[in-house]
Amino acid sequence: MKYIILQGDGMADYPIESLGNRTPLQAARTPNMDWLARHGVYGIAHVIPKGFPPGSDVGNMSIMGYDPAVYHTGRSPLEAASMGVALGPKDIAFRCNLVTVAGSGADAIMEDFTSGHISTEEAAEIIRDLHRDLGGDGIEFFPGVSYRHLMVWRDGLEKMETTPPHDITDQKSAGYLPKGEGAERLLKLMSTSQTLLAQHPVNLKRKADGKRQATTIWLWGQGRAPQLPPLTERFGITGGVISAVDIIHGLGVYAGLERIDVPGITGFVDTNYVGKGEYGVRSLEKNDLVFIHVEATDEAGHMGDAKLKVQALEDFDEKVVGTVLKGMAHRKDYRILLMPDHPTACALKTHVSDPVPFVLYSPQDERDNGNVGYNEADALKTGVVAEQAYRLMESLIEGRKTWTEI
Repeated sequence: MKYIILQGDGMADYPIESLGNRTPLQAARTPNMDWLARHGVYGIAHVIPKGFPPGSDVGNMSIMGYDPAVYHTGRSPLEAASMGVALGPKDIAFRCNLVTVAGSGADAIMEDFTSGHISTEEAAEIIRDLHRDLGGDGIEFFPGVSYRHLMVWRDGLEKMETTPPHDITDQKSAGYLPKGEGAERLLKLMSTSQTLLAQHPVNLKRKADGKRQATTIWLWGQGRAPQLPPLTERFGITGGVISAVDIIHGLGVYAGLERIDVPGITGFVDTNYVGKGEYGVRSLEKNDLVFIHVEATDEAGHMGDAKLKVQALEDFDEKVVGTVLKGMAHRKDYRILLMPDHPTACALKTHVSDPVPFVLYSPQDERDNGNVGYNEADALKTGVVAEQAYRLMESLIEGRKTWTEI
């Protein structure tokens, strides 16, 4: 049996006036996801447990079969694992965003948490220089992808309060700076970075080209290394992960899944969707499971761009889901889990904790759910509810049909 997880990050949403009071999923043309909804076990899943922030770390941990209440320690340790950065038991990893903040002091506004989707090459040059100038005394910086990077505080502190920058787009940022024990160290690093970045050659060139500049680092999502039992041991399977973002690859490392590199993937709407689908199908020639993740849907939601999100959904449906279904058409021994990790509300430009639509499909257990579509409203009407989304992995692998157990 082969197992495929198709994860469109932040696909779910709220109705939007510009889309005729429909959600992006309702407005988008998604024939492949609609087909799965009509022929699989279809309902809603609670991916974010009560009391947890609706982050991709929590949501994807649930999808991969781990109870966040037991295993979650923070976002950044997962990204550290993806980047091959070893964490000792007392080391704290932080996400280090390169962001664009307009203004200063109490009036500073979080203008762009991506620094205009700065390129990985530009960002790497900046992070290397920050490591040289700000590193030391237990502080280390590591370059990641685009605006997403890592800072490690060796033998550091972790109980301070931090805020994801994508939660405060277009808001005054001063009230969301780190607070609590250890925050003073973070604030000094963030403040000093502003001085260094103001005259950095990468920023000067971006300014000359009319692009947004990385004006400061933003530190958040801290935590220690978690202890996750590998899926490979738990279920006796092999598998791989396809994604453009470190958090997914980091979860894959802890789960015992290999990283499958696909050329041209970016984490945005210009990503190589078809390549993800093709490489995913091809990986199943040797592996039992593949987790295919697409970030573009989430990024469009953070931008508050409903039209762009519809485009990303349609591309995901046609070029990823469609490619996978065509690639598996010659066989019957597979199951698909389709779902997002959380909703990303265009109106709010951030994540929310509402349940999300999911489908579990197998050609060996094909169903007739009528003329439904893959969207929030139709999923809710089915009455099928996975209260503990982390148990969907068990259903995927074990083929469970008794939903009272979830």
